[in-house]
Amino acid sequence: DQPLLLIGRDAQCDVVISDRQVSRRHAAITVEDEQYILQDLNSKNGTFVNGQELSGIHILQDGDEIQIALCCKLTFVGADATAPVLLDEVRRGLRMDPDSKRVWVAGRELEPPLSVAQYRLLALLYQEPGRVYSRDEVVAAVWPEDDRGGISEQAIDALARRLRERLAEVDPDTQYVVTVRGHGFRLENAVV
Repeated sequence: DQPLLLIGRDAQCDVVISDRQVSRRHAAITVEDEQYILQDLNSKNGTFVNGQELSGIHILQDGDEIQIALCCKLTFVGADATAPVLLDEVRRGLRMDPDSKRVWVAGRELEPPLSVAQYRLLALLYQEPGRVYSRDEVVAAVWPEDDRGGISEQAIDALARRLRERLAEVDPDTQYVVTVRGHGFRLENAVV
């Protein structure tokens, strides 16, 4: 059968993976009787389906994870199937559990947990991502038992900075807590 899709390092392949672990002609997908068939083309580092090394052929099912050598993973989605939710999309962003007071950033739980003040600030901003919360709202949420006049601008800014630093430990490429100069703070949380 003529390959429908040729995977490899060679520029003539349909899917080119420029990694030295990948053979020039690594694997092929063909169609036979409306079924998609994956075959390893005697590659040096192997082709894996759902974590198992492929020997011979494999009839692909929706959601099968194809791994080319140890460098690239692809998810197979049939032409008539509903596209699966990709875990990387779900895991981006920030998620909170108010009952257990736990926080996940990019799919990883924040360890050690946030301080009480950091958690209160994040919980306030998390209520309505994108909304700007004033400094007075931050003070009322974070230090409800204290005299509001006794909390300095520097204390609020330092708290926001420490919270940003903690979130950046897990996801340094995303700034979740944004200072809106002259107005307050907001949470940027695109995907939860």
